[in-house]
Amino acid sequence: MNKVLTLLGFATKAGKLSYGFDATRTALSQKKSKLLLIANDVSPKSKKEILFFGEKFKTDAIVLENLDMATVSHAVGRKCGIISVNDTDFSNGLISAINAGRNLNDK
Repeated sequence: MNKVLTLLGFATKAGKLSYGFDATRTALSQKKSKLLLIANDVSPKSKKEILFFGEKFKTDAIVLENLDMATVSHAVGRKCGIISVNDTDFSNGLISAINAGRNLNDK
């Protein structure tokens, strides 16, 4: 998961993320969002609602099973548990890193 956190840091510096429920919902509705990331300890209500909006605007969503809000917040430099990745390259890199981490954990 270190690569995921590193990529989140780079995306933050590049200005390619939206943080929190409201900003993420706005990015979705404006068709800017390429990927939703949700920390594992986000409230069930918030998770359900943001997944609804992700599905409505046809955006992939990943629940970060191994990352909590504190860890995600530290990586991006602000308190949040819901993030919109607003760049295709960062989105693809994060998906690859997350899948690679899952494959390592399966072994």
